[in-house]
Amino acid sequence: MDQRMKNETTRIEKDSMGEVAVPHHMLYQAQTQRAVNNFSVSGRPMPAPFVRALAMVKYCAASVNTSLDLLDPQIALAITESCDEVIGGDYLAHFPVDVYQTGSGTSSNMNMNEVIATLATSKCGTTVSPNDHVNMSQSSNDSVPTAIQISAVLECETRLLPAIEVLMETLRRKEGEVGHIVKTGRTHLMDAMPVTFGQEIEAWRRQFEACSLGITFSLHGLKKLAQGGTAVGTGINAHPQFASLFATEISALTGISFEANPHPFNAMGSQDAVLALSGQLRNLAVALMKISNDLRWMNSGPLAGLGEIELEGLQPGSSIMPVKVNPVIPESTAMIAAQVMGNDATIGIAAQSGNFELNVMLPLLADKLLESINLLSNGLVMLAEKAVSSFTVREDRVQDALARNPILVTALNPVIGYLEAARIAKKAYAENRAIIDVAEEETDIPRAKLEALLNPGLLTQGGIAE
Repeated sequence: MDQRMKNETTRIEKDSMGEVAVPHHMLYQAQTQRAVNNFSVSGRPMPAPFVRALAMVKYCAASVNTSLDLLDPQIALAITESCDEVIGGDYLAHFPVDVYQTGSGTSSNMNMNEVIATLATSKCGTTVSPNDHVNMSQSSNDSVPTAIQISAVLECETRLLPAIEVLMETLRRKEGEVGHIVKTGRTHLMDAMPVTFGQEIEAWRRQFEACSLGITFSLHGLKKLAQGGTAVGTGINAHPQFASLFATEISALTGISFEANPHPFNAMGSQDAVLALSGQLRNLAVALMKISNDLRWMNSGPLAGLGEIELEGLQPGSSIMPVKVNPVIPESTAMIAAQVMGNDATIGIAAQSGNFELNVMLPLLADKLLESINLLSNGLVMLAEKAVSSFTVREDRVQDALARNPILVTALNPVIGYLEAARIAKKAYAENRAIIDVAEEETDIPRAKLEALLNPGLLTQGGIAE
């Protein structure tokens, strides 16, 4: 090694373009170092779930190549053991290539090939080649899309979908706690006919149920893997059975049923499956924005706003105004939603960059898709545990507003007509009196019947039959 040392902090590595100085403690080799030198853009490496998924690709490829008698079993064992270490979370610091790199993700693919080759060489005592051994039967052009698909499916099934269930279960519990309380409904932010807290909360929950179903459905497309298409979709340099055997191997490794995409040209030239999932993530973000804004409005006040609920106080809300407490969790969640919507727009633009046989914005697609999944997974649980589960209803405030709500007069339309009902409502509003008192004065309807007609609880169920 001494003769290869440029100085005490670097070593010399070679690739097809010549020599490159590489930090002596890093496991990667020449091609990765070239990428590090070339792409000083964001300082943000590829997401850890993508790195782990790409290591899974290398693991399964080595296993399949050995079973097909293409790869020496000793080298294959060293490769799979090294992949296991990366999959387990070791050596992430050795994957520094910036997200904004070559559009195929070749730099990240070679980064993985080189790290695994270095580790495997140290294990088996035989030189393991990044290209000839670790990358056998593969290309960046099928391995990177496959890693994107595997990482997205794993993150959705192990984190995102369970997180949605956490929020839905929290909403179910909240329905049971406060669902019976009647409140003023609102349309256009203005007073409308009464509803129950249960009806509002159920509406939120139904949104998330639909989102969960949409995400689950979209994962079917991502489970059809591009691996085996190699450079352009023809399967060049891969055994005819490689794609199907790889799908079997990755299914066994992950516990998730993957299959070879029967149309590798489509799987590599377009990223429609990624785009479909991103659209479902956007839908989830929209639902989160809706519930976040509802919670903020309902919590507004405590004196000059709606003041219907009180969110848990988690931290001081102002550096200058004492006692002020803000709805920080819904605010954080709303920002998450905004970022996910922005990521979806980015993914949509990136997905258009399928130039002939390859999409050339794959690293960006991976980064934004996995960022959205991560943000949503964390945000759903945060909102459930720190806002939904702990808010309380200010029943006195709710009941006071409900009793004075002039819109209750809507229930009298079938009895006295729209115009007469409007006259009574305006008078009640002008005099700041309850509708029932004014209606009793202005009509010949008995008080008992008015109480039945204007009962807010009955009105939440559509009122009583005339």
